[in-house]
Amino acid sequence: MARHAIRFVAAGLLLLGAACRADDAPTQEPGPVALHGQATWIRQLKPSFDAPYTGPHSLRPEREWSYSFTTTLDLGLRLWRGAQVHLNPEGAEGLPLSQLTGAGGISNGELQRGSSLTLRSYRARMFFQQRIDLDGDTQRIEPEFNEIGGTAGARRWTFTAGTISLLDYFDPNPYAKDPREQFTNWAFLTHGAWDYAADARGYTSGAMAEYTAPGWAFRVGRFMQPRQSNGLQLEHDLARQYGDQAEVESDLPWRVAAGPLRARALVFRNRVNGGRFTDAIADAAGGVPDITAVRRLQSKQGWGLTLQMPLGPDQGLFVRASRNDGAVETYAFTEIDRQVAIGGQFTGARWGRARDTWGVAYAVDGLSVPHRAYLALGGQAAFLGDGRLSYGTERILEAYYRFALPDAGPLRNAISVGAHHIANPGYNRDRGPAQAWTLRWHADF
Repeated sequence: MARHAIRFVAAGLLLLGAACRADDAPTQEPGPVALHGQATWIRQLKPSFDAPYTGPHSLRPEREWSYSFTTTLDLGLRLWRGAQVHLNPEGAEGLPLSQLTGAGGISNGELQRGSSLTLRSYRARMFFQQRIDLDGDTQRIEPEFNEIGGTAGARRWTFTAGTISLLDYFDPNPYAKDPREQFTNWAFLTHGAWDYAADARGYTSGAMAEYTAPGWAFRVGRFMQPRQSNGLQLEHDLARQYGDQAEVESDLPWRVAAGPLRARALVFRNRVNGGRFTDAIADAAGGVPDITAVRRLQSKQGWGLTLQMPLGPDQGLFVRASRNDGAVETYAFTEIDRQVAIGGQFTGARWGRARDTWGVAYAVDGLSVPHRAYLALGGQAAFLGDGRLSYGTERILEAYYRFALPDAGPLRNAISVGAHHIANPGYNRDRGPAQAWTLRWHADF
């Protein structure tokens, strides 16, 4: 009963928010208070596939169903010129495929928020943000989730502190970042090899600074890591465990009809209580290694590159490449040590459905040599562990089509269908390929 009650409350808040905002004129300066909401339901089917053996952390070879449901509110308040605060209450429930194991590219990004069959509520984001304009030139910032909107200096500093998702600010690829409306596979949420600081729901706390100028931007921040690998509790001592990241992006000299190409480079360094694969193998002395037995405070670092080519409004191509050192276990994201991904988002304008979007993307994911050796000896990792390993790169193809439904004032609705093809799931040539079919509903205001 509680689960259904919260769903009804979420639907009611969506309708109430739409009604309250239906008369807002898009040209008006936004008021001091913002209210946004979203709800997303995803249902996936994985048909059975061939697998001569299956381990504790394998993608199960039998047919499986999965689902997730999330609902989020954004309550925003403008404090003074350039300052705003936001609070995001969120609820999530879900049933993952194979207990969220068996692949580097897990098929439903919304299941980061939780995999409980009971709808649980929590505080997702709570942050303060201050913009400081540096010159008289201004640009308009459109209101959206966690953004009140208005005008800001074309050259400015932005300081953000509190609880956020790093994916809100770093690697802001407009064509592949949001599992609620775009690709759902974890391999396309951001750089696959960026083990970004986050709790088990995908959120973290800390502070960051961003400098924005016409044509380029730079951002840097330090944020909390979970106390344990993929845990829910964050370590609050930012001098002991932390995730540091810095990113620069810039327009390039090359242009297409829709605008300039844009490049982005990210570097990160994590300080975590994690285990090294070589230490676990040595400690096992010929037996089955256990990464949890050799955890200690140490560093993990890596980089990511993105290239974007705009093709028009809501359309464009992207290429991502990323790599981490592959020596320390996955701590907060997914088990990808190196990745190359390419894809694009397009609209249905050619067939008279300009508000529809569709996308297709392909990723090649890999593991470091120590990571492979650990799994081949039967070691169990956060998301992987077939009991043995015939290594091959994990290759993921995903496509989706998002049908835009008629708006009710500012309330947007859409239904999406999608498909995943995963070759060598869990980096194991002995297993698969596996498929997953997706049906998704999303509404927001």
